Amino acid sequence: MNPSPIKTSPLELTVPFPTKPQRLDSYLGNHPDIPLTRTQVQKFIETGLIVVNNNIVSKKYKVLSGDKITITLLPHPPTEIKGENLPLDIVYEDDFLAVINKPSGMVTHPGVGNKTGTLVNALLYHFQKLSHSSDRERPGIVHRLDKNTSGLLLIAKDDQVYLKLQQALQKREIKRTYLALICGHLKEDKGIIDLPIGRSLKNRKKMTVTNLNSRQAITHYQLLERYRSYDLLEVTLQTGRTHQIRVHFSHLGHPIFGDSDYGGREKWHRGLFAPERPLAKKLLATISRQALHAFRLEFIHPITGEKCLFEKKVPDDFKAVLDILKKEGS
Repeated sequence: MNPSPIKTSPLELTVPFPTKPQRLDSYLGNHPDIPLTRTQVQKFIETGLIVVNNNIVSKKYKVLSGDKITITLLPHPPTEIKGENLPLDIVYEDDFLAVINKPSGMVTHPGVGNKTGTLVNALLYHFQKLSHSSDRERPGIVHRLDKNTSGLLLIAKDDQVYLKLQQALQKREIKRTYLALICGHLKEDKGIIDLPIGRSLKNRKKMTVTNLNSRQAITHYQLLERYRSYDLLEVTLQTGRTHQIRVHFSHLGHPIFGDSDYGGREKWHRGLFAPERPLAKKLLATISRQALHAFRLEFIHPITGEKCLFEKKVPDDFKAVLDILKKEGS
């Protein structure tokens, strides 16, 4: 079932006195009563959907006490994506949002080469309504997981909820924690990786650590178990860049085990000493994707204000790798 367009009316507000002059996009992006992220505010300003005192202004305009701001919210066209009766592991659901345990191998939303069989196709079939986003192919999607990463995803059913959750993401109020098995051993048992990530110039499908057209990316990690040639980590995202965990650990020379895109499969294991290779071969035959699982999700419910905490154990293929390591690789 596809979500229907929502009729909206202009939002109007008057900047209260006293208000310190600040950029329009910053003021509205941080305003508790405005259901738009700062990026969305900037797009609205550029297209004339946000005016001040009935005048079109730039995003750099400094708002002043007494300014009258009008925001025109356009109705969303219905999505053309079709719902599909695909298995869906619903961890939690209420009238406003849902938490889904996405299996590895499932693409989060339709894109080039993936128009069917995605999580969005399944969501459209199973849920009566989903929020809209700035991308028509991502109804309900608050954040995403790579195709071959399993774990918990947050889904919004309502536009206001979606925007509140997006604001919470920007303010780093949604905590996403992963289990990651990396190749080799880190020098420190606990640490923070603060390295910018941007699109690779050599392969546009991949990301890389770079200062060119990049964005800040921060990853926290904590050692849980140390095996013979691998470390099991608890990893928490402070930012949410594409492929962030995979790129950061690959850059450090410790790619996620099984990750063929960033050197964690045959490429890294060719360099092992001969006594380590039989175990590595056995492990690689056990799992066909990167050993990365989003096992914990924490956030404040945008409507009820309640603290929400959800956890999901690693799937069978990841567990099988850990069982082998515990038995033979420690």
